[in-house]
Amino acid sequence: MSATLTATAVFEDHIQKSRFLARAWPIDSVESAMSHVAECEREEASHHCYAYRLGQQYRFFDANEPAGTAGRPILQAIDGQGMDRVVVVVTRWFGGIKLGAGGLVRAYGGAAAECLRRAPRRELVAMHSLPVSAAFAFESSLRQIVGEFSGQIRDERYDADGFACTILLPASDSGRCTLRLRDASRGQVHFGAVIDVGD
Repeated sequence: MSATLTATAVFEDHIQKSRFLARAWPIDSVESAMSHVAECEREEASHHCYAYRLGQQYRFFDANEPAGTAGRPILQAIDGQGMDRVVVVVTRWFGGIKLGAGGLVRAYGGAAAECLRRAPRRELVAMHSLPVSAAFAFESSLRQIVGEFSGQIRDERYDADGFACTILLPASDSGRCTLRLRDASRGQVHFGAVIDVGD
């Protein structure tokens, strides 16, 4: 299971007189990732290297460091920490001593990993959206059962046939909740198609 950040995280390290400042943010779009990168790039520094992961989308950038020595290690730190929906920017102020390719990989990857290790996080829980309709008499039972599975009731509607809503549930509980609702209503509850809505 992957996780994301609940707040911005910062970690600073000094290696061979170079200053490395790692900053990480939760993101919900590529645009928000690039907005954080652009904000960092306003600062005067030698390099602003970054990586982000947003589900299957990812990108990394070495910012004129030797190819593969900065952006990719930052992305590997994100993946190694099991993170998603995250952007990490590691800014370097060059201190006059060259670190070599291996040293840069360790510095950028290490700063990113330590930043994420210290960051406040939350697990990403896959959710299902499930349209439901039932007779008025079953409404209170439906609310109780949905609550037992940590679900939420949304888009409530009433008409001559009864009560309709959309239930938002953790995907891992969707099947058990559906079965429970069917049993409790003796088949009087009707379900629409399940939609995977992420977390």
